Amino acid sequence: MQAAWLLGALVVPQLLGFSHGVWGAQREREGGCASPQEEEREREALMLKHLQEALGLPARRGDENPEGNPGGKGAWATEKDGQGEEGEEEPTTTPYFSPSPSPTSEDTFTYILGRLAGLDAGLHQVHVRLHALDTRVAELSRGLRQLREVAGDTRDALQALKEAQSRSERERGRLEGCLKGVRLGHKCFLLSRDFEAQAAAQARCVARGGSLAQPADRQQMEVLTRHLRTALAPYNWPVWLGVHDRRAEGLYLFENGQRVSFFAWHRAPSPEPGARPSAAPHPLSPNQPNGGALENCVAQASDDGSWWDHDCERRLYYVCEFPF
Repeated sequence: MQAAWLLGALVVPQLLGFSHGVWGAQREREGGCASPQEEEREREALMLKHLQEALGLPARRGDENPEGNPGGKGAWATEKDGQGEEGEEEPTTTPYFSPSPSPTSEDTFTYILGRLAGLDAGLHQVHVRLHALDTRVAELSRGLRQLREVAGDTRDALQALKEAQSRSERERGRLEGCLKGVRLGHKCFLLSRDFEAQAAAQARCVARGGSLAQPADRQQMEVLTRHLRTALAPYNWPVWLGVHDRRAEGLYLFENGQRVSFFAWHRAPSPEPGARPSAAPHPLSPNQPNGGALENCVAQASDDGSWWDHDCERRLYYVCEFPF
């Protein structure tokens, strides 16, 4: 309402001054004189006209007098006077029009204040809806934060479940390796009949709770040889061990990073007694290792347990060892 009163105080006096100036200039051009009542009515009519133009309202018809008929008398009144002087003809009934009341300055002020009050009420409704919208946004933000917390808890629970599942698989693989394989001291060896590259075979053994076999001495080598010969006889299959020289050529390491101190490389068969020794290598059974930088991983033969170097990407059987 304060905005409505302020707008009325600013607009209406300017419109009154403007209408008064226009009316004075018009009267000076006409050069005539009028009574104070007529001047006041004409001023109010002109002010109303300018207010309607400023507010974009349709023109309202009042009881206006057409030009050339002062005093509010029209053609009907003139004809009636002429007939009255003759006194011969019967009086004619003239139609009566009820003039609309002319709006006063108070009506104009009331209309302007009503419009401003409507605008103020509309702004109040907008503020109420904005407040409700802010409240809804705050509720949604709080719900989203709770969902994020629940999602975080769910991820943590899922991660814990995956870790528990991994531990369970490693424990089950370790027990299976010691129950189905062969045990020696604190180690158990188990052959896997899946063809894998050397790195993939190591990953499979780790997932089951062990690693590729790492025979550290001749006793472990003999136990592993008997296990492979029993499982794969009468065939001879190379089987991946956890031995390689990928870091440096000729430097053989186990998968745990320890240096290999015991070797069982394959050697070409010795010539028969009385035969002349040949300088050429055996075509089917050369001395090992012979692959150089192209063959960096070690596999064990299943018939005699000898070591052969092979390409690490070759897919072979593999044997895992598990701690007991």
